[in-house]
Amino acid sequence: MKYAIGVEYCGVAYCGWQRQPHCDSIQQNLEAALGFIANHPVELVCAGRTDAGVHAIEQVAHFETSSERSQRAWVMGANCRLPRDIRLLWARPVPDDFHARFSALARAYRYIILNADVASGLFHDRSSWEFRPLDHEAMHEAAQLLLGEHDFSAFRAAGCQAKSASRDVQEISITRQDQLIYLDIKANAFLYHMVRNIAGSLISIGKGECNIDWFAKVFAAGDRNQADATAPAAGLYFLQACYPALYKLPTTTRKPVLF
Repeated sequence: MKYAIGVEYCGVAYCGWQRQPHCDSIQQNLEAALGFIANHPVELVCAGRTDAGVHAIEQVAHFETSSERSQRAWVMGANCRLPRDIRLLWARPVPDDFHARFSALARAYRYIILNADVASGLFHDRSSWEFRPLDHEAMHEAAQLLLGEHDFSAFRAAGCQAKSASRDVQEISITRQDQLIYLDIKANAFLYHMVRNIAGSLISIGKGECNIDWFAKVFAAGDRNQADATAPAAGLYFLQACYPALYKLPTTTRKPVLF
């Protein structure tokens, strides 16, 4: 039987989603916990692998098992064996053709910037920080250039292994709530560091160091070296993956707001 799971985690203490021999990962902890409940080794495939320090509100993954357990048993049992910063939200049986990565129609991320004179002591590892005033309206205007299907080579990290840099951005917005600025983006898929690279260049516009014409030229040129620095991982949250209704998976509307 194949199961899909929803997972929430704080990425601060981990080297990212992917299992690695030299460090602690989200995948490693989840596979150990689920494997104990299943009484056999379990291998997970997720909707979108997150990097070190990146968080998730509802990551989706799937695994196969020969063990019969109730949905509650998977969730409660795994959570009893997981560290406090990783939580299984739900578990659902899915058809054999379901794939956490390839069945997803879209993924959504949120990037959080604390725009204040002083960095947060409580949330320093859960948000980015910029002390210079940011013009979020200029950032939003520039971000609209990214809507639609384009070549995103300008915001693609050197280590990206994707065969194509073409991605379809379906939604993107920059909003402000007091000292917090939120970059929300939804696309069919993302390149390695794509959201953080976009955030870095938009922050330069917000600071007034660059303008929208510069952003348009960088985007059109497709040269990562012309764009600005990669924004810190701490501000990035994987919000959710979107699937066809036929799979009947839960969907979250929660978004991190910090304060």
